[in-house]
Amino acid sequence: MSPLFSPVSAGGIGKATVTATTGSPTVDTSSRAGKTIYIFNGSGSITVGTAGTAEILVIGGGGASGSNTGGGGGAGGMLTSTSAYIPSGTFDVVVGAGGAANNTQGANTGTASYLNLYVAAGGGSGGGASGYSTWTGGGGGSGGGPCGSGVGTGKGIPTIGNNSGTSVASGSGGGGGAGGVGGNASSNTGGNGGSGLSSSITGTAIIYAGGGGGSGGTTGGLGGGTATTANKGGGGDGSTGNGTAGTPNTGGGGGANIAAGGSGKVIVVVG
Repeated sequence: MSPLFSPVSAGGIGKATVTATTGSPTVDTSSRAGKTIYIFNGSGSITVGTAGTAEILVIGGGGASGSNTGGGGGAGGMLTSTSAYIPSGTFDVVVGAGGAANNTQGANTGTASYLNLYVAAGGGSGGGASGYSTWTGGGGGSGGGPCGSGVGTGKGIPTIGNNSGTSVASGSGGGGGAGGVGGNASSNTGGNGGSGLSSSITGTAIIYAGGGGGSGGTTGGLGGGTATTANKGGGGDGSTGNGTAGTPNTGGGGGANIAAGGSGKVIVVVG
């Protein structure tokens, strides 16, 4: 699965220029020679003086995990392009919020992030259960994990995300990540979150958009599908109690139970 999205050919089209921003993005002119990197961790706007191509990374907010042996939250969608065409003008830059933790049957989906027409959907919510009701994980950029005896998988959007894992009666599925599907639960063990995906758009390889781990009767799943913190891509760990939240500005899904998703991010590189 590749999240590369290039709606137009870059042949014969010049580079975009940026003349102004709002929202206080981080502006980095040193990490990549000849490039100016605009990193939005919160919403704002960008003014393009000359229409042309730019590198972009757009990550939606991660989904929250479910309650009562809930499923892991799905990662926000991750859309990247090395030659995205941006017309001249001023455009809103929206950084999506992560889904809020919610101690009810269902959880909350993440919010989409976008720059002009480039949109990355928020991650799907993890399924939760209360009494005799069970919930399948929600769809989104990547799908949220189903809870316990919930059936099916939370559906991700192809090219920007993946589906969740499946559940069993005593364990819930991991949320999908940008780099892979969520892990399946086994007896008393939650599924790992789907792996995140690396981007070097800032000059340093960083893994974003890992899915949240599912909860289990004795063992929760790992966020992002790996035990290495650096490779979790922001996905929170599952737990037998409350899980850990997705890391802010990574689009990571919340680890089950009852944990928020991480907020998204937008990066634009010109030059």
